[in-house]
Amino acid sequence: MSTQEKVTGLSAHRPVRLSPGQFGTRPPPSTPVSGTTVAEVLRPLVHVILGNQPPVRVEFWDDSGLGPDGGPGSILVRSPDALRSLLWAPGELGLARAFIHGDLGFDGDIIAVLRAVRDAAPQLGNLRIPLLRAIGAAQRVGAVGLPLARPVEEASPRGLRHSKQRDAQVIRHHYDISNDFYELVLGPSMTYSCAFFTETSKGLESAQVAKHDLVCRKLGLDQKTEMRLLDVGCGWGAMAIHAARAYGAHVVGITLSDAQAELARRRVRDAGLEATVEIRVQDYRDLTGEQFDAVSSVGMFEHVGRSKMATYFESLHQLLAPTGRLLNHAISSIGGSRLGGRSFIGRYVFPDGELLDVGEVVLAMEDAGFEVRDVESLREHYVRTLRSWVDNLQASWEQAVALVGVRRARVWLLYMAASANGFDDGGISIHQVLGIRPGAHGESGMPATRKSWSQGIT
Repeated sequence: MSTQEKVTGLSAHRPVRLSPGQFGTRPPPSTPVSGTTVAEVLRPLVHVILGNQPPVRVEFWDDSGLGPDGGPGSILVRSPDALRSLLWAPGELGLARAFIHGDLGFDGDIIAVLRAVRDAAPQLGNLRIPLLRAIGAAQRVGAVGLPLARPVEEASPRGLRHSKQRDAQVIRHHYDISNDFYELVLGPSMTYSCAFFTETSKGLESAQVAKHDLVCRKLGLDQKTEMRLLDVGCGWGAMAIHAARAYGAHVVGITLSDAQAELARRRVRDAGLEATVEIRVQDYRDLTGEQFDAVSSVGMFEHVGRSKMATYFESLHQLLAPTGRLLNHAISSIGGSRLGGRSFIGRYVFPDGELLDVGEVVLAMEDAGFEVRDVESLREHYVRTLRSWVDNLQASWEQAVALVGVRRARVWLLYMAASANGFDDGGISIHQVLGIRPGAHGESGMPATRKSWSQGIT
């Protein structure tokens, strides 16, 4: 099973229930089938995809269905257009388009339903439907026709992959949608990365504070010294604000998103930290002639790409003072995975995104001159983080739709629920890799043990 397929499965650990308005408003068409039901006509195709004993019920627009009753829920095929989307883009991309259009929906626990579908069809991302059988069945139910228009939410970046111009395009595609929407999903901390849950965490917000504090302590920020910190991919400023307020750091935060920078600057002003926190719209490759005591890169590395990994770490190494530390916090994948092509996440969520193997990351940091001192996985923490975000979105669904539209809201629901499952089953992970730039004689400035960043953590 590929990483992309693992990412797009869903976990059954927590129910995620959708109301009808969350997946479709098109009126159900009358069945074009004479003398039989849609379910009977499409039974062979359902068996090709889900096996001879589908794990969940599949219900069609004429109220016919296949599969067991009383399972975790049902797949609702609301229109022949759902089949048309699948015929033109077999696999997860076609299914995602049908969901985003509203032609495909779910009744009951969406996470459990899609987890069951993924387990029954592990090669869903590379689905091959027998052409003649599919066309014949599609004709009988009125699904043959020209491809539907792609949802406008599907990205089509232009230019050279991972060039400065194209990187700016894809960052803005993902982030410049609505600051209010992100606050609704992420919560008041506006932190778009894995939280860190401890025994004293009382919820998502305190877990995000714990994550920021963990990063600061791993970087060796010292309240007694005015250290200079570079926060690469600063988001809406939460990490920069915490480092300045709790550790007295002078922080430069950079992002390629104008919307992020605008709100981050406002939050810095509201915190009274304008003298110590600067937010820039700037590419990391344009940082020259400056020096920092520490660098944090939290939730940004996924946008860098394997082809630019050496450039990335070399650039950050040059910016660090001797004994300065870099903390790289990023989603990882065994063997690496490019989120593009015909994957749902590559088309709708993270165009040009790449998940790299943590082993490659360590080697690339060493090649750039870093000494790697610590590697830690926070995989289970991201499962809890994503479930919290899904809860936030569903609790304020109507408001989310008002802010970004129902199709983009569906994109986010599918993406976050799918990602939670990917972390839950280990298909993807997340690692914090800590490296230092050694001094002229090899000195590291590192403490003898991890106690300095693990105190109070159980």
